[in-house]
Amino acid sequence: MSSEQPKVYIEIIKQINQIIHNDQLTSGDKLPSERELSDRLSVGRSSVREALRALELLDLIETRRGEGTFIKPAGSFQLVDIILSFLLKNDSAQQDLTETRRIIELEALRLACIRMTDNSIDHLRQLIRRAREEWSHGDLPVEEDYLFHKTIVESCNNRLLLHLWISLVEYNKVALERSLQREGRMLVSIKEHEDIYLALKDRHCDVAIKAMEKHLQNSRF
Repeated sequence: MSSEQPKVYIEIIKQINQIIHNDQLTSGDKLPSERELSDRLSVGRSSVREALRALELLDLIETRRGEGTFIKPAGSFQLVDIILSFLLKNDSAQQDLTETRRIIELEALRLACIRMTDNSIDHLRQLIRRAREEWSHGDLPVEEDYLFHKTIVESCNNRLLLHLWISLVEYNKVALERSLQREGRMLVSIKEHEDIYLALKDRHCDVAIKAMEKHLQNSRF
């Protein structure tokens, strides 16, 4: 995957935000169609679709079948808008993003050690098994990797923390895929996930934290 792709993707979101501002659109208003956005921005519809998907994952817009795409009310998550704006406007934000993700994941893991249900812990085991199967078939288990971490953060039962984590990781999924593509990294990553899972299963919080610190350090994103 080209290293230029994240820049194009971010630039399109910037321009969509500018269209929202210029057209004086607000919560509940309908966005221009994919085709119209593609024409106005002079970019391919697939690129527009990718940008809209990111905004939808961040819970900033919603697509209604047969109606179009609408701006969602800010609700309780206006802080996500601040983070989104920071990430889009600061080209040197990668290190800050990485550090913030690390802080969130480690604190989430501390809470998960206490709050995680046995079913959620078993779900981690299933994700590790699926990742091994995907890898054995020659596929890169990016989704299983993402869901492993998401399951831990979800187990904190803190919606704001989860929303912040999703907003950070969605902007870094390209870096995640590049990290997993490094020679030998995938099998090591799966083993690191297994170490985290086993520590959580035994409720050994300190061991789980150390395993996660090692995993995030080795991930390099």
